[in-house]
Amino acid sequence: MQRSRDISRLIEIMAALRTPETGCAWDLKQDFASIAPYTIEEAYEVVDAIERGDLTDLREELGDLLLQVVFHARMAQERGAFDFGGVVEAITGKMIRRHPHVFGEAGDLTPEQVSALWSEIKAREKAERAAGGAPARPVSLLAGVPAALPALTRAVKLQDKAAKVGFDWSHVRFVVDKLREETDEVAAAFEAGDADHIAEEIGDILFVVANLARHAKADPERVLRAANAKFERRFGYIEKKLTECGRNINNATLDDMNTLWDEAKAKGL
Repeated sequence: MQRSRDISRLIEIMAALRTPETGCAWDLKQDFASIAPYTIEEAYEVVDAIERGDLTDLREELGDLLLQVVFHARMAQERGAFDFGGVVEAITGKMIRRHPHVFGEAGDLTPEQVSALWSEIKAREKAERAAGGAPARPVSLLAGVPAALPALTRAVKLQDKAAKVGFDWSHVRFVVDKLREETDEVAAAFEAGDADHIAEEIGDILFVVANLARHAKADPERVLRAANAKFERRFGYIEKKLTECGRNINNATLDDMNTLWDEAKAKGL
């Protein structure tokens, strides 16, 4: 089978994989729910390639993510709901509507004005759907933040929504004070030995940390990925140095490992 740069070829391949009797047994067995975890995984792999600066890998991972879109569209087509063309039509229409400063008469706008206009148009679209008989959605200000988002990302989005009506700390120092308060509370929970309370207080700490990242205009998922990578580099240094000395990390003392950790830190790892 020849490779192709044409999206229609990919759509044809997916149709063949989903054709009963002659298609792929695994692909035929899947539904929206079973494929959803793979969709999330592929999105993360795209982000990973970006973080590593690997454009060759990024091309491949974007293809894998595109396959997920084609897969979902094919399953929807089989149900008579929509097809890949409908997905393209919906997103192109949305992008044109939400960029009147590019495709309409809105004129030049600052990035902040563009963001405000986007939110205004999005709200108007929701109102029009409701007026047109679309299924009713929750009316809470916090509605529309997907529950399936990574928890830290969702925390920031919830906080952003609340901040739009003024429910927010006026200065980052108050967020830092709140973080200190929450760490004191988790320490007290550990003293009391209540496992459920401990877990709740840890959740509160993470929520405040997400808010702190938001005030710093830092993506908490990204900074945590960076911290994970730093930990891996420094721990890898510990393993490497112990191996060079003919030692097994399983038999190393904590003092030994802490010394090597400080060496790795001093080297900027």
